[in-house]
Amino acid sequence: MVKSSERQERCCRLETPSNIGEGSQPVERPRRENLRVFLLNKRGKPLMPCSPAKARLLLKEKKAIVVRRTPFTIQLTIATGESKQPVSLGVDAGYKHVGLSASTEKAELYASEVELRPDVSDLLSARRTLRQSRRNRKTRYRAPRFDNRIRTKRKGWLAPSVENRINAHLSRIGAILRLLPVTKITVETASFDTQLLKNPDISGKEYQEGEQLGFWNVREYVLFRDGHACQHCHGRSKDPVLNVHHLESRRTGGDSPGNLLTLCETCHKALHRREIKLKTKRGQSFRAEAFMGIMRWEVLNRLKASHPELEVHNTYGYRTKHTRIVNGIDKSHCADAFCIAGNLGAKRLGEFFFQKQTRRNNRQIHKLSILKHGLRKRNQAPFEVKGFRLFDKVVCQGEEGFIFGRRSSGSFDVRKLDGTRISAGISYKKLRLLEKRRTYLKEIRKEEALPPLPEGRSLRA
Repeated sequence: MVKSSERQERCCRLETPSNIGEGSQPVERPRRENLRVFLLNKRGKPLMPCSPAKARLLLKEKKAIVVRRTPFTIQLTIATGESKQPVSLGVDAGYKHVGLSASTEKAELYASEVELRPDVSDLLSARRTLRQSRRNRKTRYRAPRFDNRIRTKRKGWLAPSVENRINAHLSRIGAILRLLPVTKITVETASFDTQLLKNPDISGKEYQEGEQLGFWNVREYVLFRDGHACQHCHGRSKDPVLNVHHLESRRTGGDSPGNLLTLCETCHKALHRREIKLKTKRGQSFRAEAFMGIMRWEVLNRLKASHPELEVHNTYGYRTKHTRIVNGIDKSHCADAFCIAGNLGAKRLGEFFFQKQTRRNNRQIHKLSILKHGLRKRNQAPFEVKGFRLFDKVVCQGEEGFIFGRRSSGSFDVRKLDGTRISAGISYKKLRLLEKRRTYLKEIRKEEALPPLPEGRSLRA
C-alpha cells in the first residue's frame, strides 16, 4: 500500500512552484457558487461532500489529503462519523451526449455532460481495410473461416461502436458512485419506431411490408425508386450503364437506401474526378434511434447486475419532458438528468463538468502514404515531448486548456474542449502542468439551454 505521506506528495507534485515556467501566469478562476468538495473516508468510500472552508481546515490540520483535482476530492486520514443522506442519480442516456445529475432533497451535488466518441465505426472500418490489403499482399490463399467469429461464440454480442457507448455510460456512472454515496439510480430509456418515423401513416400489416418488399436486393430497389435514370444528368449523357453511388462513405454511411443514389457511368466517374457536385444529400439516418433501442435495457440490466445493493429504475422521455416544462426548466442534458433524479425542490448548481471522451491508444504504426524511396512515416507520436503528453491539462496565458498539438521543437497548440484556441504555438517553458491526460477530459462550464430541435425531430441525442 502507498503511505499517506507519499500519496499526498505525489498528488501535489503537479502544482509545485518548480513546475511554473518563466512566462506562466496564475489561473484566473471565476467565482463559483454552491461549490462542494467531495469527501472520502479513510477506506476510500464516499461520504457527503463538505464546504471548501471545511476542506481547507482538514488539509491544514493534516486530517485529509488531496486525491483528485477535477472534481476536487480529498480523503480523510482519520476515522470519523459517517452520516449520509439519500442521494439520487439521474442518467439522461443518449447517442452523442450523456447527462448526469446527483442530488439530495435540498441541493444538487453533481452535474455533468459527457460527449461520447464519434469515431469508433470509422476506425474499425479503416482497420478492416488495412488488414484485408495486408492479407492480400502476404497470403496467397487462405481458406475462409466463417465460423471463427466472436458473435458465434458468445450470446449477447454487440457491435463495437455500441459496446463502446454502453461502456462509457457505465464508466461515468461508476465514477459518480466513487464520489458520492448514491442510494438510487434512475436511467431514462427510450424506444423509437423507425418505420413510423419514415411513414407517419403506416399501420397494420404495412409494418411487415417494408419499402423493399418484392425486390431482390437494395440495388434493384434503388434503381426502381430512381426510375432507372441518372439523378444528375437525367439521361442527357445517353450513357446506358447505371451505377449505385454512396452519398456518404460506405464504411460510415452503410448500404441503406437513403445513402444510395442512381448515377450513370459518365456522371459517376466525373463525380469521383471532382468535376461535378451533387445537390442531393443523404436521407435521414436512424443510427441513433437504433442505438437507443439496443442500449435501453442493456445499460439497465448491467447496472442491476453490478450494483445489486442500489435501487435501479428506469423512466421515459415523455415523463422527463413533462416534468421539465411544468417546472419551467430550460432544455439541456444536465437539466433532463436533474428532472430524472426526481429531487425537483433541490437547489441547482448552475454549472457542470463537461467531459469529452478521447481515444486512449493509437496502435497504427505507420501512415498510409508512402514517401520517396519507399519510406513510410510513423503514425505514432512520442509518449512525451518536453515532459508533456497529448491532452495534458495546462495553464496557458492565465487560462486552463488542453494540449491538442505538440511539436518536437517544444511549441504546443493549446485549446479548450470546445475548440477555442488559446495559443497556436506557445513554448513549453511558458506552460504549467495541472493534470495528466485521462480518457475523459474535464472542464467546468456554465449551464445554458440547448437550441430547439428541427421541426419533426424529437431524438434525444
